[in-house]
Amino acid sequence: MSAPRRPADPPGLERYYVLTGGRSGPGGSAAGLDVATLVVSRPGPVPGPQHEHEEIVRRCREPLSVAELGAHLGLPFNILAVLLSDLLDAGRVEARDPVPAHVAGRGPDLALLEEVLSGLERL
Repeated sequence: MSAPRRPADPPGLERYYVLTGGRSGPGGSAAGLDVATLVVSRPGPVPGPQHEHEEIVRRCREPLSVAELGAHLGLPFNILAVLLSDLLDAGRVEARDPVPAHVAGRGPDLALLEEVLSGLERL
């Protein structure tokens, strides 16, 4: 009787442990990531041999949110954040706020909101 064969890619939690090298969360530059953060790749060689790093860099040629990236790759947020931390530290990707700072501080246009409310009330 032969020994059971092991799959090439470990399933579930084992796979995540291998992907992150045992790390449970991001550190350093990736600590401020959230699901709305936009990620865009920078030109240059991809650090490390992991296929997932290459896939992140390839998919982020155009800005992509962390939530969208996680959905495309099928990875939970904390696992993806660890991988993004590696790429941020290597300078291969850049993280951007989804709303530019000059727009974020202004708040909503109250006149426009009042017009919308008035239009809704007329319905």
